[in-house]
Amino acid sequence: MNSLKDKFLINPDIHFLNFGSFGACAKPIFDNYQQWQRLLEFESVQFINVEGANYLANSRAALAAYIDVPDKDDLVFITNPTLGVNMIAKNLNLAAGDEVLTTNIEYGACDRTWDLYCEKSNAIYKRQPICLPITTKEQVIENFFAGLTDRTKVVFISHITSSTGLILPVKEIVAIAKEKGLITIVDGAHVPGQLPLSIKELDADFYTGAAHKWMMAAKGCSFLYAHKRVQHLLKEPLIVSWGYKSIKPSGSTFIDYNQMIGTRDFSAFLTIPACINFMQENNWPAVSLQCHEMVLNNAERFFTLLDSSPISPLTNEWIGQMLSIPIKTDRPEELQRLLFTKYKIEIPIFRQGSNIYLRYSINGFNDQNDLDALYEALKEIRVVSY
Repeated sequence: MNSLKDKFLINPDIHFLNFGSFGACAKPIFDNYQQWQRLLEFESVQFINVEGANYLANSRAALAAYIDVPDKDDLVFITNPTLGVNMIAKNLNLAAGDEVLTTNIEYGACDRTWDLYCEKSNAIYKRQPICLPITTKEQVIENFFAGLTDRTKVVFISHITSSTGLILPVKEIVAIAKEKGLITIVDGAHVPGQLPLSIKELDADFYTGAAHKWMMAAKGCSFLYAHKRVQHLLKEPLIVSWGYKSIKPSGSTFIDYNQMIGTRDFSAFLTIPACINFMQENNWPAVSLQCHEMVLNNAERFFTLLDSSPISPLTNEWIGQMLSIPIKTDRPEELQRLLFTKYKIEIPIFRQGSNIYLRYSINGFNDQNDLDALYEALKEIRVVSY
């Protein structure tokens, strides 16, 4: 695999194996970001009050085409997917005893969001256990819907989970949930740019994703999709500003309530066309395939070194450009800092319930040397039984 490291701004002295957390902006995309910021500073009133809506509409149109959303106005830009989950959870008007069915391997910030809103309404946020290791898609679906009751109103599930890196069978889960008349919400933070995505085909009610991760947009560029059949549920904007009961409505209450939320630099949202152009110019499907192969080709030696076992079959059904390895340590935070400060390796180590995961993620700027450096570091650390 030929590294694209010279096309990124990443510190060349660091083995960057944590693309999954915040992504990394390619140089041409970052240049485009700064061009938008300079245009903003050149004439901020015209940028924000006059041209801004058109700029945002053009970027939403590019994103809609990329992730297969028929109407760009079913998308609104937000700074991160957790914000999108907050926007939905605030508006669902859950009643006492209602249940939100989810898994026990969801992103912590989203868990906290649902905890808050469920506590306020005396609803139940039900973290259904997914048995690990996963063996089949049918097993996951059976595990998940074992938590279904006549009080279930909402299904919330990650497309790719953060700590485990697993690709979950969301298409099947969404289809079953819809048959049962449930509201379906998908956290797709890690999907755009890593996996092919058709929002139209998935047909979830809500889908939130990040463009600043695998699409390589500037930081703080994410989106919330809401199908027209559920946009009426979002009655209260998370932030009330000029878009609420606008005197100049755009024709979409969903856009007005959630896009026009006061003064802010929305330049990051406008980098979407540059992201798509960068991926097209560099044959990103081929790059992603090479990254996926590197992830899997190195998996077995890490599981052997760390005396661990995979939490799913090592196939593209479950694994994309991230791999999480269960590890045994009582000091995961200290281990993460040691890997960075001593070995110059940027990699996350997660707590998920009682489990600890070391997760490496690979993108176009990585090469085999990065994973070799990780292997040698872990080999040395293991000798002293960290």
